[in-house]
Amino acid sequence: MKNPVRTASVAAGILLLTVGCARRLYDPAQATRPYPEHLHVPESVDIQVFREGTDIELVNATAHSYREFDLWINRRFVAHLDALAAGESRRLSLWRFRDARGEQLNAGGFWRTEKPMPVRLVEIQTAPDQPLVGLVTIRAEEVEE
Repeated sequence: MKNPVRTASVAAGILLLTVGCARRLYDPAQATRPYPEHLHVPESVDIQVFREGTDIELVNATAHSYREFDLWINRRFVAHLDALAAGESRRLSLWRFRDARGEQLNAGGFWRTEKPMPVRLVEIQTAPDQPLVGLVTIRAEEVEE
């Protein structure tokens, strides 16, 4: 340790980089409405949800098409979708889901320092005053949860 000031500067730089990389993905401007607990019902439809890394794939095995609906994950995160046609498969990034504070769902990925949030409960809500309908979430073996 020839130069203690230099050593302290390097240590402070490393500390700042570590803290800076661990910040939460939070944007109040993208905050959504809170989860409507009073509209949760124990019913489901035959739409399967598969997690594939930082994405989910929806497979609509029903004869019903959905238009202009909110897709809720884990009773917290929501994203608005324009449509999911009968028989359609659709892939969505988990990074597009936000909560009532504007925080993004931690989808994981190569550069993430925390474990990704598991996808346990996925529901469709066709209007803010309508009950939520559960989907069939298929747990992926390769995703570390």
